[in-house]
Amino acid sequence: MNKLIRYGWLLGWWLLAGPAAAQRLVQSISANWLFSKDSAAFDTSREPAAPHWEPVSLPHTWNAADVLDDTPGYYRGVGWYKKTLRVPAAWQHRRLWLRFEAANQEAEVYVNGQLAGRHSGGYTAFSLPISHLLAFGPGGARAEVLVKVTNRFNAAIPPLSADFTFYGGLYRDAYLVAAEPVHFDLANHASAGVFVTTPAVAAGAAQVVVAGRVVNELTRAQPVVITTRVVTREGQLVGQQQTRLSLPAGASRAFRLALPPVRQPHLWAPTDPYLYRVLTTVQPAGQPASPAFDEVSSPLGLRWFRFDAAQGFFLNGQPLKLIGTNRHQDYPGLGNALPTALAERDVQLLKEMGGNFLRVSHYPQDPAVLEACDRLGILASVEIPVVNAITDSPAFFQTCRAMQTEMIRQNFNHPSVIIWAYMNEVLLRLPPGLKRDNDAGRAYLRRVQALAQQLDSLTRREDPARPTMLVCHGDYELYKQAGLLAVPQVLGWNLYQGWYSGDLQGFPSFLDRLHRELPATPLLVTEYGADADERLHAAGPRRFDKTTEYANRYHQFYLAAILARPFVAGSTVWNLAEFNSETRQEAVPHINNKSLLTADRRPKDAYLFYQARLLKTPFLKIGSRAWTLRAGPAAGPDSLICRQVVEVYTNQPAVQLLLDGRDLGTRPAAEGLARFSVPFHNGPNQLRAQAPGQAVDDEVSIDFHLIPTRLADARIPFTELNVSLGDERTFTDARLHQVWLPEQAYAPGGWGYVGGHVYKLPGERLPYGSDRNILGTEYDAMYETQRLGLSEFRLDVPDGAYELTLHFAELEAAPQAEQLAYNLAGEKAAPAAATGPMARRFSVLVNGQAALPGLDAASGLRPLQAASFRVPVVARGGQGIRLVFQAEAGEAFLNGLQIKRVF
Repeated sequence: MNKLIRYGWLLGWWLLAGPAAAQRLVQSISANWLFSKDSAAFDTSREPAAPHWEPVSLPHTWNAADVLDDTPGYYRGVGWYKKTLRVPAAWQHRRLWLRFEAANQEAEVYVNGQLAGRHSGGYTAFSLPISHLLAFGPGGARAEVLVKVTNRFNAAIPPLSADFTFYGGLYRDAYLVAAEPVHFDLANHASAGVFVTTPAVAAGAAQVVVAGRVVNELTRAQPVVITTRVVTREGQLVGQQQTRLSLPAGASRAFRLALPPVRQPHLWAPTDPYLYRVLTTVQPAGQPASPAFDEVSSPLGLRWFRFDAAQGFFLNGQPLKLIGTNRHQDYPGLGNALPTALAERDVQLLKEMGGNFLRVSHYPQDPAVLEACDRLGILASVEIPVVNAITDSPAFFQTCRAMQTEMIRQNFNHPSVIIWAYMNEVLLRLPPGLKRDNDAGRAYLRRVQALAQQLDSLTRREDPARPTMLVCHGDYELYKQAGLLAVPQVLGWNLYQGWYSGDLQGFPSFLDRLHRELPATPLLVTEYGADADERLHAAGPRRFDKTTEYANRYHQFYLAAILARPFVAGSTVWNLAEFNSETRQEAVPHINNKSLLTADRRPKDAYLFYQARLLKTPFLKIGSRAWTLRAGPAAGPDSLICRQVVEVYTNQPAVQLLLDGRDLGTRPAAEGLARFSVPFHNGPNQLRAQAPGQAVDDEVSIDFHLIPTRLADARIPFTELNVSLGDERTFTDARLHQVWLPEQAYAPGGWGYVGGHVYKLPGERLPYGSDRNILGTEYDAMYETQRLGLSEFRLDVPDGAYELTLHFAELEAAPQAEQLAYNLAGEKAAPAAATGPMARRFSVLVNGQAALPGLDAASGLRPLQAASFRVPVVARGGQGIRLVFQAEAGEAFLNGLQIKRVF
């Protein structure tokens, strides 16, 4: 059943207004739509056959599944939605509008076979009047709504390209709005039609001004009174102002009400996000007892702020370092079609981290996001999706201006918003044939600057109280050459030194350079991060190895540099949670896992680290909480333990760690963490961490599989071993309860490879392995590494029957059609590893038998395709298992090996 709700843009407060006060009604129409990709759906001369349609409810995207499969690309085309609305007869005198919170990215809306309107841009709301398309009878009116949506590439609509997926569909909620003929402006870019400003706020008093436009769609003149009231959260009236207007028939009039100062205001801040309400009504003049024609409820947070190029950000007169994250609207199985509860939950998770700032990137998001920011005390920056590049055309420029206007007006009344932004890394990809030092390239840069200047000027006109921001990637000279550094009031910088390029020390050096060369411009670090695949761990983490440990080191270094520099106003980690980027390959294809949370919102170590650094309440958590299944080699021939580092995150001065009740010592905590070398033994291990003298502790149970130095060691009967060749990392497969160990050279009594070398792509970015999508597997991280040219692999296992599984993936393949610019970071792209499949052929002998003869592309070793072969084998006479690789053409290779004892 559809539910009637007030339409006040802060929907949680509508009940306080009273049941008869607000005459604008809103009916959710998100349920019970039909969806089709069939072009026959638009043939209004006939009803398509039932199989053409499928029932759906909004939010909905048609790309929730195809962005994750192994077939490159995803459906970018047309989808159709239809729904029949029955409008009650009592609404005949009202003015009816359809409101869609978003449709990605072009929409045409038809009502009863007639075009109601179009909208371009996939991330802002749009509203369309439909009263003139309805025919009322005694039983009301029937509205057959048909919506054509397409997420096709359109050179006139940003984003043109980006490191996220352009899901298609009606992926946010939709509403039917019923307003009285006299109402606040519904045609103002899908905004509330009422705009609240606070020209002056101080501890002693706050000025509040309310402006907007009221519309008279009656056939006669109508005198009206517009009243604005400011009420506290508890419902107490603290300010009121009204004005009288005479509205000619069919006309509209602007209004502006300056309220008496709010004395001793309760200020809004992250630690105390106190919200007033502003209730603005229009009602018939001279009839104070009559119901209002219309009412809009707006949130009001009384605060003042400023950016200072030397000292950072100030809120309510006090310095405040902005620390937070970016966010994408994305969730496993849902694509971008998230219910509002998940949007709100993301903001809550940021708050629970101790963050106070959200960069809503790279596009305006569900209204629930900023509503949650207002309520929870999270400051926010919002931007339109002009990402990577522009199209130099009047249509593109006009679309950008329309997007910026819609974004500002629809979100104007949110006190959490402190920045309007409009470009992100816009020079990351110059169009083909253009270079910074040729005439065409220089002309393009001038056009980018012209668009930036237009958007910046538009933004300052729309909202002089909030600063503008343009976000650059790390190519300082290029942005300077383009003249972009002088356009906005605040500059954002997406910086990845120590990840995409260079080393970690390049980050503070770049910040210091920015401050020297741009001493009058406030700056934010708007992106930084390192991929963190929670399945991958390394004792010696290296740049771009995708391990949790390297990401931990990266965040610890970056946050320290940010906090040490007052001129850095703040920072936002990339990203709050993992999100889909269909064109990405790498260890987890189609997923960008630079994040503090997994895609399903479980905390990674870095999230715990930020909690330890930012929270004021006592906090303590054992790190790598998802790594509860571990394995490793014994510390020596006579040892029954394996030492691994465990980090404990805390804001307490010291941590005591216990293993199975045995005290491992107390360590001081520095900058949010304490490190312990833990002697894990075979089987269950119970860790308990506590802060001495404080009632804060944490426990985790770890199942450890110890691999003895001598595989025939009777003290630990051999069961299985999984090895990732050409790898320095441990790979944990929780689903199959398996741990893959990094390769090692063979030593008598143990296991390992003999000869060969690690596969490595040309260039300096990857320490080893490939970053290509391996088809036919979910274990890309294991198949992306290999040892080439090995002559043997030996396993000195005890006598018995075993199951041997060998894993292969040919990594030499044609270069991918498009390399993500995000993986270049100013570096030159490495040359392609090969132009096609290698002319490779080899055999594998197992204990002298040709178990896998003549392996080549024809027999299953196809490029970038996972292949595995299972071989039964018996170890006899204390000789263990010996694999011999015989190359006939090219080099033999091996990606992974598993050995499991059968009996």
